[in-house]
Amino acid sequence: MLYTVMLYLHITSVVTAIGPFFILFPLIRKLRTASIDELKIYLPTFRFAVQLSKHSGHILIPTGIILMLLSHLSWLTSWVLVTIFILVSSLYFIARAFSPTLKKLAEPLQNSNRMELVNKLRNSLILYVTLMLIMLWFMVTKPNVW
Repeated sequence: MLYTVMLYLHITSVVTAIGPFFILFPLIRKLRTASIDELKIYLPTFRFAVQLSKHSGHILIPTGIILMLLSHLSWLTSWVLVTIFILVSSLYFIARAFSPTLKKLAEPLQNSNRMELVNKLRNSLILYVTLMLIMLWFMVTKPNVW
């Protein structure tokens, strides 16, 4: 029963960590042409999605550790090590990728600077979602890498 509850919480936290980023793709298109007043609405939405993803890790990581302990899997299993590496990389990445760019976008900018920042945000979003989906693939398929 404990394993099932932990698995449910773990999967829910994964959905919370990845899901909000998919609504940001249409929002990025709107950032390109948004007025200053519209930016005041769009940017907090973007920040909220990033914060929600960051904070879902407070459930994701402990439940993952508990699941590892309950299942008696080795921490040296290849898919576990790759998943941990990707997790650490994504945590480092999310801390540096979004907040500074969102702060710059909140400032009054020339249109060319805004496009550059929006493109940077889009690229960061694509990279982060890709990292998260790769990590999800490793956790679901549990491939034997070595």
